[in-house]
Amino acid sequence: MPPVVAVIGKKNCGKTTLIESLIPELIGLGYRVGTIKHHHGSDISFDQPGKDTWRHKQAGAEAVVLSSSKGLGLIRHTSREIPVQELVSLYFPDMDLVLTEGYKKEPIPKVEIFRSAVHSEPLPDPQGSLIARVSDVETDPDVLHFGLDESRALAQFIAEKIIIPAREENS
Repeated sequence: MPPVVAVIGKKNCGKTTLIESLIPELIGLGYRVGTIKHHHGSDISFDQPGKDTWRHKQAGAEAVVLSSSKGLGLIRHTSREIPVQELVSLYFPDMDLVLTEGYKKEPIPKVEIFRSAVHSEPLPDPQGSLIARVSDVETDPDVLHFGLDESRALAQFIAEKIIIPAREENS
């Protein structure tokens, strides 16, 4: 199973932007990357009302798959929050790394993005799972710091600290 790194941060701090910049850097290092976006609250819908798959779901289908030669999409009813490790094992077995957006309470390695112009302080790290912080300011001498424009260095760090050891452990 591939390792997982959660990109966390408070609202509007740049989690998606950081993931968007990390993916091509990790791909450039030769890794296959998957992502999971944690969504709080309401139902999930990738479809537009009136489209065929939306109509299938509205008719009561528990799961709807949209499949083509270019991709695959799944909408499935769940009765519980599925743990990130279960999602990774089901849908990402052929990846070298899975980045998540969110899952700040899961016991997985985390990279926090913090912008001092948006929030007054970073998130607490009660689990001790924070491996790095990306920020416009240094916030804690005990946490490895990367600047907002240092995605390449962060990708190299993730490869050395997370991906390569996981590969060695699995071989």
